[in-house]
Amino acid sequence: MTKLSVFAAALVAVSATLSAAQPVYAAGSTDTDHDNQFAIAIHGGAGTITRANLSDEQEAAYKAKLTEALNAGHTILAEGGTSMDAVIAAVQIMEDSPLFNSGRGAVYTFDGEHELDASIMDGKTLEAGAVAGVKTIKSPIALARKVMENSVHVMLSGEGAEQFASEQGLERVSNDYFDTEHRYQQLQQARERLGVADKQAYLDLDDKYKYGTVGAVAVDKHGNLSAATSTGGMTAKRYGRIGDSPIIGAGTWADNASCAVSATGHGEYFIRYHVAADICSRVKYLGDSVEEAGDTVIHDVLLPAGGTGGVIIVDAKGNVHMPFNTEGMYRASRVGDGETEVAIYKD
Repeated sequence: MTKLSVFAAALVAVSATLSAAQPVYAAGSTDTDHDNQFAIAIHGGAGTITRANLSDEQEAAYKAKLTEALNAGHTILAEGGTSMDAVIAAVQIMEDSPLFNSGRGAVYTFDGEHELDASIMDGKTLEAGAVAGVKTIKSPIALARKVMENSVHVMLSGEGAEQFASEQGLERVSNDYFDTEHRYQQLQQARERLGVADKQAYLDLDDKYKYGTVGAVAVDKHGNLSAATSTGGMTAKRYGRIGDSPIIGAGTWADNASCAVSATGHGEYFIRYHVAADICSRVKYLGDSVEEAGDTVIHDVLLPAGGTGGVIIVDAKGNVHMPFNTEGMYRASRVGDGETEVAIYKD
């Protein structure tokens, strides 16, 4: 063998050794041995939320429930659990509370029922699951996870989604399980504003009827991101209206290569401007920080178009940002073993 052949063979051997020592990860994944700064952020909806609108008792109740939800997810992360388990746990606490427009506290449709939507996304695999227009599922976010993990689909809706839930062994309830008096009063006010039913698709309701969603984003100790969003939709909605919450890229997005986002606001605008995915794309392709990307989309893109609301964002390094362009947004976050931050108003 010539010296050149021996040298070439040595290069091949070295290259093979290096390749074997450095595993290749699929798009969206990270090195799961990397000890990351874990973090979690949650929201309970954005909108016309001011101190004048909330009593001291109501404010305390919201902050207590936000803290409970945040702690449920944070405990999982601190113990080395997955970001997916953490966001599900946090969202389910809020789904079970009548304080939020999701699950137990869902708003009413024009016809006096409840139609629920939810979605999740795994930033490591880019897999996602969503449900829309379900009426008898106690935890829509749990069903969204089942869709992602146990079906070949991304989104299921209506009766089909409910049949799948039964096959998966999830708890179902009667639609009146979601009834609450304050949501019923909101419906009556909306009906007065709208007038006859057939005008609902043409008249624009005040902002207070359009908001109310819960969500969570997290990064675990392995650097994997997840996002989850759940909602009761818009007060007095008709015609099977679906907002942004179950739409991957609009209300929910997660990609280990960029960030995780959950949105809340006027869903039609979040759909048109694919808000959640746009924020993460700016992080991934422009190199923006989560602060830069979030502020640009929420304040410079969405608001001038007429879209109002907010988002929660976390990246793979544990950076958290929670921008909104409304008067308030129920929100909370915690990074690593740092302090818990809970807030409601803009200031």
